[in-house]
Amino acid sequence: MDQKIDTPLDVAPKMDAARKTTVKPAAKPGLIERSLNRFGYRLSPVNRRRLERFKAHKLGYRSFLIFVVLFFVTLFAEFIANDRPLVALYKGEVLFPVLVDYPEEKFGGFLAVTDYRAPDIQDEIKANGWMVWPPIRYSYDTINKDYPGRQGSNNVCLGYPAPPPWSSSLPYCDAPPEQLARYEAFGNINWLGLDNQGRDVLARVIYGFRVSVLFGLLLTIISSVIGVLAGAVQGYFGGRTDLIFQRILEIWNSIPELFVLLIISSLFIPGFWTLLGILLIFSWTSLVGVVRAEFLRGRNLEYVRAARALGLSDWQIMFKHLLPNAMVATLTFLPFKLSGGIAALTALDFLGLGMPPGSPSLGELLLQGKKHLEAPWLGISGFVAVSIILSLAIFMGEAVRDALDPRKTFKQGK
Repeated sequence: MDQKIDTPLDVAPKMDAARKTTVKPAAKPGLIERSLNRFGYRLSPVNRRRLERFKAHKLGYRSFLIFVVLFFVTLFAEFIANDRPLVALYKGEVLFPVLVDYPEEKFGGFLAVTDYRAPDIQDEIKANGWMVWPPIRYSYDTINKDYPGRQGSNNVCLGYPAPPPWSSSLPYCDAPPEQLARYEAFGNINWLGLDNQGRDVLARVIYGFRVSVLFGLLLTIISSVIGVLAGAVQGYFGGRTDLIFQRILEIWNSIPELFVLLIISSLFIPGFWTLLGILLIFSWTSLVGVVRAEFLRGRNLEYVRAARALGLSDWQIMFKHLLPNAMVATLTFLPFKLSGGIAALTALDFLGLGMPPGSPSLGELLLQGKKHLEAPWLGISGFVAVSIILSLAIFMGEAVRDALDPRKTFKQGK
């Protein structure tokens, strides 16, 4: 068979077309890259490919965006759910009750703290000005005294816990019209019902979300810093230093964490910082093995020997040359450590060993749901909130793991 041989005149247009199809315009920097550039941090080509891999993981990247938005919103929980007005005008003076504690004497009362939900205080402010409330007029510890109750069987008036208005068809108990009007006002609606003490469940979920995420982030960051430092010292110096540290870690990991929590809870009132310190004592060891292995592998590589020959100190070699390579494996574990810290706080609150009574806690909400099976909205609200947090953290972890996978990163670069 005859084959058609391309002449140079025929080949040139094909090469031009190939060049046009293979050359791609440079991608515009995304939101994350632009944010890093504002702080003076420029991404290397490898890190840029890792960021692209992270964005390519649709579920993980969207989970990251949702997590950031939810956390940012809950940081301003006082402006979303509060029993104080955001701003008020009283007798020509602009007040900010959400930021400043005004005594009740300012509004004609005699108490040291003003209850802005009290009818007489509201009438006084409305008669001499106006006030703007947040969307939810309850804080995490506000008791809804305007709830009239609902009539159960045999005309018994049921109290707390109370179901959401949209989920119950039982009639309200007899109450003054003014009380019913206040309860049915838009900002006073309990969208997720009331707990066993008459507190708004939605407000407690918002504040509990913030407490849980802050606790998990602080625990993850501080424990990771300590674990990375300990693993770096072990892996780089090795020998007797590594041997002594390993024996200390074996003894440390054999201490029963739950028993220590029980003892401390019996001696002190557990709080946010107390629990953070106790869990920090035991959680820093999780990253030591990973960092130690990376430093043991890299301390005898050629570039480390060259750095020693140039006269760099041990600490300069550790943190400038070895640590960036070790952080690739370390960053993979951080989202899973975050979910573990949040789950630990929730479990301690559920067992009664966590935050003090009255604190906004998702674990305490789950405990109420366990005690009050007739009020399923308590357990469902806490379960959904915890599930969302942990699911978002796990999906982010999977995206980070894929983004930092060297096989995928360098394969994409080729």
